[in-house]
Amino acid sequence: MKRFLLAGATIFGVSIGALPGSAALGEHGSTQHHAATSLRPPTIAIQRRSSRDAPGYIFVAPKGGREQGPEIFDDRGRPVWFKPLGGGDEADDFRVQSYQGAPVLTWWQGSGFGQLSQGTDYIADGSYKVVATVQAGNGLTADGHEFELTPQGTALITAYHAVPYDLSSVGGPSDGQAIDGVVQEIDIATGQVLFEWHSLGHVPLTDSYQPVESPYDYFHVNSVSLDNDGNLLISGRHTWTIYKVDRHSGQIIWRLGGKHGDFSVPANAAFAWQHNALAAGANTIRIFDNERNDAGQVMPQSRVIWLQLNLATMSATLARAVAHPNGWSANSQGNAQALANGNTLVGWGDSGRLSEFDSQNGFLFDALLPGAQTYRAYRFAWSGRPATRPTATGRHHGRGKKRKSTVHAIWNGATSVARWRILAGRSARHLRAVRTVSWNGLDTQATIPGAPREVVVAALDRSGHVVGRSKPTRVR
Repeated sequence: MKRFLLAGATIFGVSIGALPGSAALGEHGSTQHHAATSLRPPTIAIQRRSSRDAPGYIFVAPKGGREQGPEIFDDRGRPVWFKPLGGGDEADDFRVQSYQGAPVLTWWQGSGFGQLSQGTDYIADGSYKVVATVQAGNGLTADGHEFELTPQGTALITAYHAVPYDLSSVGGPSDGQAIDGVVQEIDIATGQVLFEWHSLGHVPLTDSYQPVESPYDYFHVNSVSLDNDGNLLISGRHTWTIYKVDRHSGQIIWRLGGKHGDFSVPANAAFAWQHNALAAGANTIRIFDNERNDAGQVMPQSRVIWLQLNLATMSATLARAVAHPNGWSANSQGNAQALANGNTLVGWGDSGRLSEFDSQNGFLFDALLPGAQTYRAYRFAWSGRPATRPTATGRHHGRGKKRKSTVHAIWNGATSVARWRILAGRSARHLRAVRTVSWNGLDTQATIPGAPREVVVAALDRSGHVVGRSKPTRVR
């Protein structure tokens, strides 16, 4: 591989609560507060469920609403873990990947997504502790469109870079700027840039369908992934093209779609303004086909397509397509994920919607993030083991014999909790179990009789074993 100067940085052992631009985290791993309601994760509205849904949690990164950040939901729409961000930051491409042989959470965090963005890629372990960060190298900053870990201990990332450029070939000013779409492969352990690819020099401005402005985002790299042979698949949204690129030399092996594609593509397999090009079998590419953006619309709605490539005849055929039965489309963003049971999860980008389909396009699962959107949506198995204790809060209400207390049991990110046992009494030394309730989201609420001065919550797993216990908390 080509090698460049060290430029990225890896930081180990950083607490998730110490991330820049995030809300301050309390001792127990959730936002420090006196009332449980100050941690207000975005909600998700489940529209449809099925017994044939794939197992696992939903992974999204809501943005555009009152609160934003990476978030995990269960299949009933109950939040499991939420990382609130502040300072104008958002998170994108939040998912589970493998690092050093273990499942980890990964996401990009920063600002300016979709433009000349600036941010950092994060890797967190099962306790939600950040174990590594990835920065772009060679003077660039990481863009949020892609953060893919490879089996070689590297990360594939994207970056946008505005450079002085003559735009007269496309009707723009000769002293304008063009936005270079950059792909880097970074060694996570050292931060070294192992490979770097630039759209400028490989793809001319005239290949773009995007209206001209300066700086001209003519290419808009929005995904990079490994093909089955170890080379790269790179999506240029504004050229309507998927590029297969040699991972060593950087040369383009072939182009799929666009103005100068190397494959013949029938009308039913054509795509536009696409995202998330991924290998989906032998000589098969799966694409989230937006078919629209701010510059215009080509087909009536977005869809996911599987294209079968014949390298002997250099022809592509449509193997499968799935669209939302209600006509949902994504003006921007979007993805599709192959699930282990053969289902496909689709994130409908800026519409804030996600759906699941079986292998015959049966419509199984449907959900909406009210007032928010997510760049991509995923479903994964996940075991969260916070290196923190649960938190309890309590508040009295009512008078006399009708006096009661509301208790909140909070353990942000714990996936082993099946039930909560509530202990209450006049002091921390005089507590007794007063109620046991089922887990009902990362902030589980329960009402108990009377007005105890102290409460403790104990987390029980499915076998009834205590897996976590809060400190005593004064009920107000």
